Amino acid sequence: MTLPVGVPAPLFTAPSPSNPGGFAFGSLGGRYIVLVFLPEPSPARDAAFALYSEHAGLFRDDNALIFGVLPDHDSFVRARDSGNGLRWFGDPDGQLRQLYRATTPDGALVPEWVLIDPTFRILAAAPLSEGRAVLEVLRAMGEAETHAGTFVPAPVLVVPRILEPAFCRELIAAFEVTGGVRSGVMRVIDGKTVPVVDDFKSRRDADIPPGPLIDGLRARIVARLAPEIEKAFQFKATRIERFIVSCYDAEEGGYFQAHRDNTTPGTAHRRFAVSINLNAEAFEGGDLRFPEFGRRTYRPPTGGAVVFSCSLLHEATPVTRGRRYATLPFLYDEAGARIREANLHTFARPQPAGVSPPP
Repeated sequence: MTLPVGVPAPLFTAPSPSNPGGFAFGSLGGRYIVLVFLPEPSPARDAAFALYSEHAGLFRDDNALIFGVLPDHDSFVRARDSGNGLRWFGDPDGQLRQLYRATTPDGALVPEWVLIDPTFRILAAAPLSEGRAVLEVLRAMGEAETHAGTFVPAPVLVVPRILEPAFCRELIAAFEVTGGVRSGVMRVIDGKTVPVVDDFKSRRDADIPPGPLIDGLRARIVARLAPEIEKAFQFKATRIERFIVSCYDAEEGGYFQAHRDNTTPGTAHRRFAVSINLNAEAFEGGDLRFPEFGRRTYRPPTGGAVVFSCSLLHEATPVTRGRRYATLPFLYDEAGARIREANLHTFARPQPAGVSPPP
């Protein structure tokens, strides 16, 4: 029994030819996605591929992707991702089929087509033999940018005047003392949450030294930002994770590809991400984008913050001129603190305790 139209599409990580270790399906927001749960090699599979070939013009990387979900190892080993919207997932253990209910009650594969909208909701589904109907729905939808039929803003909060310009300059000066170090992303490797430096991100981070700068930043967040978050989201932040200054430098490409901030056991406690620009007038590019909500970008003014749920897909677009400096804390509460404590064993290295803001 397939998932009904309108419900959230399950997110997953699965092997792909371009990333055998596991590709995060949830990083693909902002585009239509077709999943084709294919049978073993057979005339039915050949017919499905012929149908895709007939409609290949519907697919391009910036608007619509199609993934063949392969149940057999041999086919996956031979599969190659292409640049015209066609990709592959391996599903030899049947986990994806179970997620999408592409199985009978006894676990047998039920080949089908599933169309997912740019916000990861089920848009259409049909048996493998009726895939043409799903592709016609995709054709009728048109461009992903206008899938809702109206403008859909990202559910983010922009709050100006959290930090004074002089305090922003102090934070930048603290970064320049060391120049920061290249920062990575958190991944799960052998059951541990591990920081990994790769080409998914180009940014340098410097810890803010203990003392007046951390105290001042914490005090401003508590007094000026936390009440606005509570008003907008009915969430009372009681903990702050990390006090850093980050630099996205045009000379280094300065970017962070689309991701979510709470997808590993070691980050599951995070509730809201905060991005405070320290020099908004001094760079080009480097804005925040939330792909599931279109191409619009967000740039808080110097000293201003953008606040958003850590579960939202977001990216920092490349800095094309100058350097973007920002401070980027995460906020959580006592329930999140309990999650963090329970997951400490999943960190590859010891972690400092979360900081509790003063009352």
